[in-house]
Amino acid sequence: MESSTLINGGDSSSLVHNMDNKSSGGVDDVYGEDSATVDQLVTPWTVSVASGYTLLRDPHHNKGLAFTENERDAHYLRGLLPPAVFNQELQEKRLMHNLRQYDVPLHRYMALMDLQERNEKLFYKLLIDNVEELLPIVYTPTVGEACQKYGSIFKRPQGLYISLKEKGKISEVLKNWPERNIQVIVVTDGERILGLGDLGCQGMGIPVGKLSLYTALGGLRPSACLPVTIDVGTNNQKLLNDEFYIGLKHKRATGQEYAELLEEFMTAVKQNYGEKVLVQFEDFANHNAFELLSKYSSSHLVFNDDIQGTASVVLSGVIAALKLVGGKLADHKFLFLGAGEAGTGIAELIALEMSKQTKAPLEETRKKIWLVDSKGLIVRSRIGSLQHFKQPWAHEHEPVKELIDAVKAIKPTVLIGSSGVGKTFTKEVVEAMTSLNEKPIILALSNPTSQSECTAEEAYTWSKGRAIFASGSPFDPVNYEGEVFVPGQSNNAYIFPGFGLGLIISGAIRVHDDMLLAASEALAAQVSEKNYEKGLIYPPFTNIRKISANIAAKVAAKVYDLGLASHLPRPKDLVQYAESCMYSPLYRKYR
Repeated sequence: MESSTLINGGDSSSLVHNMDNKSSGGVDDVYGEDSATVDQLVTPWTVSVASGYTLLRDPHHNKGLAFTENERDAHYLRGLLPPAVFNQELQEKRLMHNLRQYDVPLHRYMALMDLQERNEKLFYKLLIDNVEELLPIVYTPTVGEACQKYGSIFKRPQGLYISLKEKGKISEVLKNWPERNIQVIVVTDGERILGLGDLGCQGMGIPVGKLSLYTALGGLRPSACLPVTIDVGTNNQKLLNDEFYIGLKHKRATGQEYAELLEEFMTAVKQNYGEKVLVQFEDFANHNAFELLSKYSSSHLVFNDDIQGTASVVLSGVIAALKLVGGKLADHKFLFLGAGEAGTGIAELIALEMSKQTKAPLEETRKKIWLVDSKGLIVRSRIGSLQHFKQPWAHEHEPVKELIDAVKAIKPTVLIGSSGVGKTFTKEVVEAMTSLNEKPIILALSNPTSQSECTAEEAYTWSKGRAIFASGSPFDPVNYEGEVFVPGQSNNAYIFPGFGLGLIISGAIRVHDDMLLAASEALAAQVSEKNYEKGLIYPPFTNIRKISANIAAKVAAKVYDLGLASHLPRPKDLVQYAESCMYSPLYRKYR
């Protein structure tokens, strides 16, 4: 692919050299555009030769000032670039210096997106080398604001937009995408973007952001990644009234019309990219998320990051936290605030891991886990009115309305927030958890930062420095009475890039819960003694590619064990193999 697009000396004017059309400057009007009236149809000709000016505008191959003297001669770049030659390290240093000048995170986001459109390898080099600093920009929390303003900041389309207008033609629309060898698709319908609600077509920021992390953190080639937004309308009246809104301006399609569009999309994906393409569902509303996952998990390689990725990363944090609080998983009692896709997904995976460790049936281990939704504690007497995904968590107990009363009644050792509602872990709630436990485990997982159930500072202050805390969005270290506490980030970016890599290197054809458990255990095993000393239950992101390779190896091993792998024979050293498959953002030399 790389060499075929770098043909020396393409001269597009020779294609239509016989045309006598002249434009006002006396230059050949190669495509006959200037001689046509404005109303006449012209054909948008292009020539696929990456040299000269074209090469500088091809993000896959452009190196900017890093083109060497020889490359500038060979590829017709003389005079198109200033005379200085910078290496990639100097380019990176200059860009990081520029990015740090911006005070507004959204401006940094826009500058990074511009870089991705201009010079792909430099974008990924920047992201890999400065992952802790840039992750909150390309991912939560800044990507949430970017989605809210996507129509206004929209420049060049990234990814594929499939709307109701494309019904009946989705297979052809997929062929419009320039890459053929797609390994992973991240798809959203924009109905539940982070904790921000229905952002319709503007949800595209999420698949684009997730896939840039698949490449930076998991090493998948950018050309193998396809972001997709399914646009069926939006129920967000503010967007429908916005003249800059980029999506369909009508209420959301539901029922049969919605199901048929998704069915056509899933069928077309398999036809175009084969059995082993991974489809990651992202930020669908609860009712669709569970249905799509159960409907397609037996026929496609599908994964829902909000249900399964979140569950896997939280389970990992809980496994790691046990080193600090003691006891086995089954010795602990869990209380969730939030019973949507994240809450029930996490609860189910914890129950599965407990069942695996104790050999107790799943029905028994579920009884250690309690959920609170907007109507209060989920109990047996409410079963008739509960959505199907909440029903397994309805245990025998008298009704309890408020979270604080549920904490006092259930006496949990672990409190997990996935409600999407900020400030719900009040001082009273944290103090109650602290009175019940020597070291309460408090996980405030909702994104972005504004929706977090409590801040790191609140958790450490109200628990008098005793809480083991992690959050969905990043928080700065907290100084409490002379001691510095470093909050962990329970971020899906720990899991999904390595998880996806593991599925792809093994040629998996289906996702199984045991693979998610393997990913959780692999991540927990990466937490070092030094991390534990700081109260951390997740390893630092600086080492994320190594972490992803280890997760990929454990996931792939499970794929092989379950007989669901198609990449045979099984590599001897899976960690080494995973690392060898990772994309490198270093510049290549062109001949």
